[in-house]
Amino acid sequence: MSMLNKEKIFSKRWMIDYCLIIIGAFILAAGFVYFITPHKIVPGGVYGIAIVVHYMTAGMFSFWPDGIPIGLFGLVLNIPLTIAGIRILGPKFGVKTVVGFVLSSVFIDLITYLREVGDAPLVDDVLLSCVFGGVLIGFGLGLIFKSKATSGGSDIIAMIIAKYTGMQLGKLMIYVDSVIVLLGLVAFKDWQIPLYSWVVIYITGKAIDMTIEGANYNKALIIISDKHALIKEKILHDFERGGTYLYGKGMWSNEEKQIMYTVVSRREVAILKDYISDIDKDAFITIMDTSEILGEGFKMLQKS
Repeated sequence: MSMLNKEKIFSKRWMIDYCLIIIGAFILAAGFVYFITPHKIVPGGVYGIAIVVHYMTAGMFSFWPDGIPIGLFGLVLNIPLTIAGIRILGPKFGVKTVVGFVLSSVFIDLITYLREVGDAPLVDDVLLSCVFGGVLIGFGLGLIFKSKATSGGSDIIAMIIAKYTGMQLGKLMIYVDSVIVLLGLVAFKDWQIPLYSWVVIYITGKAIDMTIEGANYNKALIIISDKHALIKEKILHDFERGGTYLYGKGMWSNEEKQIMYTVVSRREVAILKDYISDIDKDAFITIMDTSEILGEGFKMLQKS
């Protein structure tokens, strides 16, 4: 059964998606070429394997004196993995995924070729390279994911294993990438490499989340107070925010409770906490982080 969404070619959505893929692939490639590859960091995925192969084959071929190109080897791995994924899992990967990993491979090798010294680090500090490389790779992948494509590669391996073992996909992806990271340890015999590689994987994951969900400075509040009418006026008129009343009952007292649910900015949280503490010392407040808020007054609820 197909899981692909059919989009009209050259429609606005189609154009946006492919622009995201192109920009994302270029940023991802820059992260590898300038920050990750020069320090032999192996951050999982097919390009992690390609980095190991690149350095292990240095001097082996006269036409590739520095080793097999990373983008080319990544492409060679991605093609059979995608074909296997389609055969085993069905058509989940689509044209966008193919375009994404092809462009990523092309950009990695193109940027490397255009540099005066392809494997020279932009900065010598390895930890700084891990941070900036992880951010760039995560941002690039996030843009690709926003186009409803996938990164292919080791993700497909994890999906195939999950199909036959029933294990959680998220854990399997971590396991697969960790095996690739340890491959770098075996190849380069340096304990710093896997440690730095896991730092990159962590930062990449955070950057992907922020790219997809956006940086959100709002907080969700649940407020239980006998002075709810005064708090309501503060929220409606001073903050010009809305909210919702939920009705409940105290577990200990069995008293009817009016529970307020609202979303405000970080600055407004501090003001509201001070206000509530002044009018009701017995109030109960729960403050929660939000990753994304859709609806009136915030981001419009629409197809993205």
